[in-house]
Amino acid sequence: MRRREFITLLSGTTVTWPLAARAQQPAMPTIGLLGTGSPEAYAHHMVAFRQGLREAGYVQGDNVTLEFRWAEGQFDRLPALAADLVYRQVAVIATSGGNASATAAKRATTTIPIVFVSGGDPVKLGLVASLNKPGGNVTGASRLSTELGAKRLGVLQELVPGAALVAIFINPNNAVAPFAAKDAEEAISTIGKRLVVLEARTEREIDVAFVTLVQQRVGALLVTPDPFFMSRRKQIITLAASNAIPTMYGEREFVDDGGLVSYSTSVSDAYRQAGIYAGLILKGAKPADLPVQQPTKLELVINLKTANTLGLKIPPTLLALADEVIE
Repeated sequence: MRRREFITLLSGTTVTWPLAARAQQPAMPTIGLLGTGSPEAYAHHMVAFRQGLREAGYVQGDNVTLEFRWAEGQFDRLPALAADLVYRQVAVIATSGGNASATAAKRATTTIPIVFVSGGDPVKLGLVASLNKPGGNVTGASRLSTELGAKRLGVLQELVPGAALVAIFINPNNAVAPFAAKDAEEAISTIGKRLVVLEARTEREIDVAFVTLVQQRVGALLVTPDPFFMSRRKQIITLAASNAIPTMYGEREFVDDGGLVSYSTSVSDAYRQAGIYAGLILKGAKPADLPVQQPTKLELVINLKTANTLGLKIPPTLLALADEVIE
């Protein structure tokens, strides 16, 4: 063989061998993440989700790919975003930001496994057949955050015992809103208070709701857990502060950003559990065989600086019960 022919043959081998080797490597599985909110609002939740994936043996970029689809608070976009993930044939769909994204994913596919993080009862919402035996292609972690309305109102009663009129914020676009309002009405009657139910689904409606609060001389406010409220938390916190309305929140992120008090299950732990489940499904587990994870930890968080600004004296018993006091 002549020297030039040998070099040509060697060059061809060098070029084609890596391509053949790469062709033999299996493609990384892709998890599609469908969120009702924005990447900024749910960044810390995604950190917890990735932690769960790592515990299950998966690291983004190493052996799994994540595809994000964010509705940016526009729930009507969710069906199309879910359909796009189905079209791309992702291995798992994980949903973030409440029940609307989980419902959209379930309606989009009966074959691709779905892992949700739900704020309400997933059985009542029709996501699963039961908590222990979900059935079908859907499972996940339930925060049961809407079930804590009575406890939140009880904490408000301790903080503002003189508030005869209490308001609750709900988003009518949220499937759990009717349950939250009903539970609040039942709970408020047992402590001899009156309840005002206010709806808000847009930024302007939040402003209007606070005008109503002031006009009706509402003494305390409960903001129910909701992806839209989460995305507008700075607006809500600012309005509550400027109108001096003691406010209880269903998610601790509000208190981290200056809100008065929150009582909730651990959101981060729910997303970590969802990440673990997504990893187990990639390894071959069936959603129907994975019981819905339920919260094991409740958090009472109080912002003492905000309380002082409002002129509220936190009862020592409540401070003793708090899991965290922000000073």
